[in-house]
Amino acid sequence: MLLAWPKGPLADTLIPVPEKKPTTYWDYIKLEQLTALQGGLADSDEEISNDEVLFITVHQIFELWFKLILKELRATRDLFRSPRVAEQELSGAVRKLKRVTTILRRCVSHFEVIETLTTRDYLSFRDKLFPASGFQSRQLRQIEIVLGLRDEERIPFGSEGGYVAALKEPDGTASVSMRKVQETVAEGESLSEAIDEWLFRTPIDGIGPEDPGAAIALDRFLTRFLENYAAESDIARNIALSHARNQDEVRRIDEIYSDERASVGAFFNPAEKKGGERRRRIRAAALFVETYRELPLLAWPREVLDSLVEMEQQLTVFRQRHARMVERAIGRRAGTGGTAGVAYLDKTALKYRVFKDLWAIRTLQIRREAASDLDNPDYYSFLQPE
Repeated sequence: MLLAWPKGPLADTLIPVPEKKPTTYWDYIKLEQLTALQGGLADSDEEISNDEVLFITVHQIFELWFKLILKELRATRDLFRSPRVAEQELSGAVRKLKRVTTILRRCVSHFEVIETLTTRDYLSFRDKLFPASGFQSRQLRQIEIVLGLRDEERIPFGSEGGYVAALKEPDGTASVSMRKVQETVAEGESLSEAIDEWLFRTPIDGIGPEDPGAAIALDRFLTRFLENYAAESDIARNIALSHARNQDEVRRIDEIYSDERASVGAFFNPAEKKGGERRRRIRAAALFVETYRELPLLAWPREVLDSLVEMEQQLTVFRQRHARMVERAIGRRAGTGGTAGVAYLDKTALKYRVFKDLWAIRTLQIRREAASDLDNPDYYSFLQPE
């Protein structure tokens, strides 16, 4: 035991303090416990092949990265859940999102390690996995939930009862993974929902949703922008037509640009079941931030939007890379968990998008010099006008 000398009236009293054991690297990262976890279903290391250890190790690394991704996404979500998000806090949110993107990029590279297995190497132990499936990665399901993937957007896994039922124990009872996923659902508002609320509150040309004349100001901004967009679209269309080689190409080009304009009009007039006026303002706010991104107080908001798109892009790349790795390893076989295998993975890579509006805004952006001047640009300066 060590003895500590307190200050004050008890200065003459000796207080025993437990002696702290010196920290070692192996204790700090739990090295022995960690390296004892790659045995799979074998009773000893001698009973498991190097190929199977490789397969287990890479998937364990995925799960460790997923744990950190979940922590970063939850922290970001909780920040944007606040009724007011201070400008100085946005840099921290961007840093967290970029960390998630970097981790996902590293996860993509891990598939190269799995691809050192030949098809026959993998088939030598694949039968052990039945009926397990990578679909049972509850942390990946939690990541999807925290991001905001809705149940109605999910592609059927093949198990009756959906993705939650797929996380039951083989005897049908609730597993730890199932309970943790249910707890994540119960956390409420997702990151995408919190971002929507933050965008909804964003002042457009200095006027917030609760300010007098908010609806008029929103209409004015969108009318100006759509006129500018139409003019830019005409320029692009005329350039394309100048290179048309025949009347069929002229008709095709006209049809493409006509459809594009129609989709833009529909985007800013969503039906009530798709959010109505609230969704219209959210989309307009995202467009406003991207269009006037050079203004000082919009610098970090546009970094947030860019980081969300970059992160989701990398998650899509991860899904696509996963599909190609599986196809290279086992072709178009059915998955061990009862899915369609590669076909299922390809569908998730194609359809699982959460921040759809932020992707759609890319279609709508125009050159900075083609955008109208704002009525209240000083609102977004570092020094507010007196």
